[in-house]
Amino acid sequence: MSSRLWLCQGLAASLAAWAAIGCSDVSRPTDLAASRTVDRSAAATQRVVNVNILDNCDGPSFNAAVGPGTCTRTGGIKFPQFLDLLGEHHTVAWYRFAPAGFTVHAGQNIAAVNLGGEVHTFTRVADFGGGIVPLLNQLTGDAIVAPECLTLPGSEFLAPGATDVESIDAPGTAKFQCCIHPWMRAVVQVVP
Repeated sequence: MSSRLWLCQGLAASLAAWAAIGCSDVSRPTDLAASRTVDRSAAATQRVVNVNILDNCDGPSFNAAVGPGTCTRTGGIKFPQFLDLLGEHHTVAWYRFAPAGFTVHAGQNIAAVNLGGEVHTFTRVADFGGGIVPLLNQLTGDAIVAPECLTLPGSEFLAPGATDVESIDAPGTAKFQCCIHPWMRAVVQVVP
């Protein structure tokens, strides 16, 4: 018997066994549309929404200007260019939360993952404002620091590769910002 024929017969036997097992449970719904609807609604409340925390720092220039370990990546925007862009536009497009606006269900988790080379925060704030770095506040025009940024526990600071999981229990609008780079913002609509 050729190996191809043997493989096909084995695969057919396995599929038949799985079908018999799957169809033997009479308590399961037989209407595929109904079972898909149940699965979709359960998945909607259970799935985690991922938010990517992004930057594009150049390690050598940021580390020389700010201090060793400020940026763990190589390549990207040089520190003087970063400051020039921030001063001119009050934002640096490569530094952002993605997505910056989305909808979740109350109780659903949001996982903010730092994919950048710098430390960031994903901090819930009542209103957007400045952060904890005076020079960056000056360049963005955010003179008033968001109060939540002034009382950050150490666990709020996300090193590159770290994840922060947040959950919002009440419907409404929730705002998040990076308390280091305060132009990095997200608006979350929370529905029941």
